[in-house]
Amino acid sequence: MAAVFKETQSVKEAVTCINGIDVNKFSRLTSRIIQKLHLKGERTFSDEEELKLQTALSLDKHALNLVLETTAFILEQAVYHNVKPASLQQQLEAVHMSPEKANIFTQTWSTAGPELVERLRQGIFAPKKLENVGWQLNLQMAQSSQAKLKTPSAVLQLGLRSEDSEARENVFVEFSHEELLEFYNKLEVVQGQLDSLT
Repeated sequence: MAAVFKETQSVKEAVTCINGIDVNKFSRLTSRIIQKLHLKGERTFSDEEELKLQTALSLDKHALNLVLETTAFILEQAVYHNVKPASLQQQLEAVHMSPEKANIFTQTWSTAGPELVERLRQGIFAPKKLENVGWQLNLQMAQSSQAKLKTPSAVLQLGLRSEDSEARENVFVEFSHEELLEFYNKLEVVQGQLDSLT
């Protein structure tokens, strides 16, 4: 499997901080992060909890944010790439994470990963969901500067609904023939990628 994690400067800093954290404290930290990872727009820790974590983990605000963001990123990448626990361990050790900390990720991923994947699979990634599509064709026949003009266009009406409410919103998009063809071709690519996943 190709490397999921690249050893960037940010990752190096985060790994150094993670390697310095007590094993038991880090285990509890990763468990909390993976439990909240599926909640969009919700922070894992409140400001007050982050202050307590800074003290408990002996990290400054920047280092703590780096640890929290990197830990969440590692778990998100494990979900996205559906990484096997043994591969996760190897990949983390390849970016110089200590075997003990890499093992914590592996254990956390093994126990809570399947539930997280299922929660994410059932969730909606976008804040709005497409409910219906309407369309109409328009043909402009003339303009003040041109007597004979035929300019066709298509107007799509996209009915959207927010995930957290029943309110509907209509978005109108106008396409020329070329724009509609380009849009169609992009949808074909998306459809092909979705078909390859199933």
